[in-house]
Amino acid sequence: MVMRARDGCSWRIGTDAEVAWIADGTSMGGTITAAIPAVFDAYVTVAEPDDDDQWNKHDRAVVALLSQHSAGQAWWLGYLDTGADDVVFPDAPRVHLYYGWHYVLVEAGSQQAATWRHDRGMHGVLPELIFPADRSWLMSTLWDDGWSYIGGPAGLTESFVRHPDLQARPVKLDEDAVPPGHQAS
Repeated sequence: MVMRARDGCSWRIGTDAEVAWIADGTSMGGTITAAIPAVFDAYVTVAEPDDDDQWNKHDRAVVALLSQHSAGQAWWLGYLDTGADDVVFPDAPRVHLYYGWHYVLVEAGSQQAATWRHDRGMHGVLPELIFPADRSWLMSTLWDDGWSYIGGPAGLTESFVRHPDLQARPVKLDEDAVPPGHQAS
């Protein structure tokens, strides 16, 4: 087991085994299954804010809603190695997902998801991949998209759609996942 130290604690670094269920359940294309396996009750896309002032509200809302649906569990946090964004543990081994992209995957929690990155990169301060230990939901932000994909229980996805600080919309498995006003890269 690979561990890394930060904030006076040791954190478990994930391997390809922890994300195999994602790799095996996703496929290239414009539907939600480009980022989220077809194993959940409901799906949404959440557009990233247009305004820098809205990022903090957006990130706080995302963490709060995901926390309500994970009952104090550990979260797996995946930091995409873009070459520019902070991966939090730069010397940690990487896992591979989607189009062969490299992520640092660490077992931590909601507090670390919200605080480990200090500078907003391409997608805010939150990790590009987040899921709880029981895999009851998954949030993924692909490298070149201006939105996140979320799959989980209907109550979770509905809370994203209703939240006033988020631009979320429900998505069905067979429909285009690109939010209105955005373009797939």
